[in-house]
Amino acid sequence: MDAFVQLAKLSIERYLETGRIIGVPENTPVGMLNNKAGVFVSLHRRQNHELRGCIGTFEPNLDTIAEEIIHNAVSAAVDDPRFPPVKPEEIADLAINVDVLSEPEIVNDISLLNPKKYGLIVVNGRGQRGLLLPDIGVETVDEQIDICCEKGGINRKNDRLTFYRFTVERHV
Repeated sequence: MDAFVQLAKLSIERYLETGRIIGVPENTPVGMLNNKAGVFVSLHRRQNHELRGCIGTFEPNLDTIAEEIIHNAVSAAVDDPRFPPVKPEEIADLAINVDVLSEPEIVNDISLLNPKKYGLIVVNGRGQRGLLLPDIGVETVDEQIDICCEKGGINRKNDRLTFYRFTVERHV
């Protein structure tokens, strides 16, 4: 099992057992300890790939990628407001993805967007923002922008929008 996914799974399991967030394990790979990045953790049901939880940070909030994974994994399992908290008996049936985000870059021409290759952050003049990860089944740039606007409570027609794209290193 991928080390990033293994850390996310361990974090969820231990939190559901103890109610506490684990510290960074001693055997954590150096790359997770020496770098900072935004991280999203997504949980899907193995049977039908239905989303079960997804929480993340588009910019790092903590000191290491490992800490971002630990905290976002627990949040995806128990704090995603769209779903009830994950129960311990569900863990075996969950597929866990960990996406490590590149630093977002501003895009002034939407022809440079591609929902298969780039994630998207849409921000309006009031600071509302919506984010969508890349390569999650969205086919067109317009659809990607619409979903981001909906997620962020942004009026696409009346708001002045700024677009940021990013790539992900996906761990499954």
